[in-house]
Amino acid sequence: MRVAVRVVGVVQGVGFRPFVHQLAVRLGLSGFVGNDVRGVFAEVEGTPSGIERFVGALEAEAPPLAVVDAVRVREIPVAGGAGFRIVGSPEGGGPDTLISADSATCDDCLRELADPADRRFRYPFVNCTNCGPRFTIVRGVPYDRPLTTMAAFAMCAECEQEYEDPADRRFHAQPVCCPACGPTLRFEPGDGEPIPAAADALREGAIVAVKGLGGYHLAAGARHEEAARRLRRRKHREDKPFAVMVADLAQARELAEVDTAAEEALTSRRRPIVLLPKKAGLADAVAPGNRRIGLMLPYTPLHHLLLERTGPIVLTSANISDEPIVYRDEDLGRLAGIADAFLVHDRPIHVRTDDSVVRIVGKKPQLQRRSRGYAPEPVTLKHPARKHLLGCGAELKNTFCLAKGRHAFVSHHIGDLENYETLKAFTEGIEHFKHLFAVDPVLIAHDLHPEYLSTKYALDQEVELLGVQHHHAHIAACLADNGEDGPVLGVAFDGTGFGPDGTVWGGEFLLADLTSYERLTHLRPVAMPGGVMAIRQPWRMAASYVDELGRPAREDIVKLKRSGLNSPLTSSAGRLFDAAAALLGVRDTITYEGQAAIELEQLADPAERSAYRARIDDVVHGEDLIAALLDDAGPREKRAARFHNGVADAIAATCDRFRDHSTTVALSGGVFQNVLLLDRTVEVLEEAGFTVLTHRRVPTNDGGISFGQVAVASRTTR
Repeated sequence: MRVAVRVVGVVQGVGFRPFVHQLAVRLGLSGFVGNDVRGVFAEVEGTPSGIERFVGALEAEAPPLAVVDAVRVREIPVAGGAGFRIVGSPEGGGPDTLISADSATCDDCLRELADPADRRFRYPFVNCTNCGPRFTIVRGVPYDRPLTTMAAFAMCAECEQEYEDPADRRFHAQPVCCPACGPTLRFEPGDGEPIPAAADALREGAIVAVKGLGGYHLAAGARHEEAARRLRRRKHREDKPFAVMVADLAQARELAEVDTAAEEALTSRRRPIVLLPKKAGLADAVAPGNRRIGLMLPYTPLHHLLLERTGPIVLTSANISDEPIVYRDEDLGRLAGIADAFLVHDRPIHVRTDDSVVRIVGKKPQLQRRSRGYAPEPVTLKHPARKHLLGCGAELKNTFCLAKGRHAFVSHHIGDLENYETLKAFTEGIEHFKHLFAVDPVLIAHDLHPEYLSTKYALDQEVELLGVQHHHAHIAACLADNGEDGPVLGVAFDGTGFGPDGTVWGGEFLLADLTSYERLTHLRPVAMPGGVMAIRQPWRMAASYVDELGRPAREDIVKLKRSGLNSPLTSSAGRLFDAAAALLGVRDTITYEGQAAIELEQLADPAERSAYRARIDDVVHGEDLIAALLDDAGPREKRAARFHNGVADAIAATCDRFRDHSTTVALSGGVFQNVLLLDRTVEVLEEAGFTVLTHRRVPTNDGGISFGQVAVASRTTR
């Protein structure tokens, strides 16, 4: 019996051909395997049982970095012949293969790193087919060394021998190198051993710029109070918590509560930052006033070698606040006045990629930023896109998404599209993805907000356009994330979204599927006195809500609100949380997005189960929750919890009113990054008999908007 096999997915540059070769030899099969522009192809001949075992193992035993989307098999005539070989790649055809995300250093490479007898002993760029840089070094396709930033490093004879040996785990590992032929490390200023010098500087309180996989980080001793404070001052980052890298799980457990789900996330090949309940042991300036800390484990050999000498270190994106991460050596001047020293190497980074961030929700990781370790691996669409599509995303936490067929290529984290540098990263990223994945969009989906830079980019393109309302995109993203079509009751709670009625939406109850939506109801709109200033200064929203209740509030704000000047109406759930935070004395002004709501969640007592009540008629009266909070003389922690529980109960009660439309509820929007609110909402909805959909593969915040736009476009255009 002989079969032709086609394997599609992330199957190039991940050791798939040598894996197939070894599998066929082990099972006594003959034939061949190769790569082409569509993935991996093979012809296999042998007994029916042997071939059945072979096909089953292609997915079940695939290499660590492989992601198998499909295995297609068809029987062909027997050809005879003995042996199994790896064949060359045929020429021709457009690229249709996938690129692996960057992956943390594997155990085999770590053993070599620690072995004095190994030729890669303590070499900070050790890698193999199962780990190391991928996406961040790729300049083009096919994924071959000349089209990566390793092109300038000619392999030595020993590395080349490994590269050409199908039995070696470095067979066709494009970044393969060693001290004799690979990148080199240096520390500036000074001419000593780079890693010991950097470690000494960190212990002495210096801020060191460290070149990583997707860009430079700013490092400081996480137990060094003055160093952490100095980093905040220089970076203009007043309050937002820093992430901390720890050497191992034991060190992580000293600094945070690490359960099984958190351990799995921390040690995964993707190595995200994991937000965890904080213990003592770090400088106060690392996460001021925050009960959580973002921890990550080393994901490059350089990190491992550095961390074994330093203890925990702050590792934050090397940039001035609101600018993209620095990733090119020629841009290090942007860090002048921030970094005291530099730990750099000469392997170029082609694509800047920030660290990913997850939080554990219901014993599973919920992505809050999908970037390094995840991008550019595609998210599968249930319904294939019949056209090449581009979703431009929103303004904050921007990502873009290109789609063809069943593959939605959600980009790495771009950031807030509020300046030229970030817009440049956005446009350059789109062009790179178009080239890598052979996507030439004929339809571009965009937000309805006319002033978003992502919208303006879309309007400048000479292709078909599709405007997708912001909150419909949120719910569509949640539907597509779960492989559902709808219709569902969609609860989209966030800070800001352009409403077709000219108001600022953000507390929405929709009846939605992937093609359309109906606004069923929403939080009762209130004014935002001062417009954008009401976002930066939550006390303004507190005054607005208090005035709605007919109670005394700050006179100048009341006058501004009632005049209607620069006081747009909003149904935003984010602004409701801001008002509650200000009234509880949590936060009057913010220095980063969502700060007031984040600190309100941390204040809340999770053991408190009672809840405030909100009236529901043609709208949901969020001001009732504010009134109850003001009238409650209990401890602040209890009041914060009762407010959260009241929001969850109001969501459930509102959904119950529309149960005839659907008994499935999709929860999306940045407000549902609040785990206390999300847990309570899911709990009361499920108790009421609803099926609840939440996000797993893309963020619930605006980082998932581009995916939602593509999901809508894929069903709207046939």
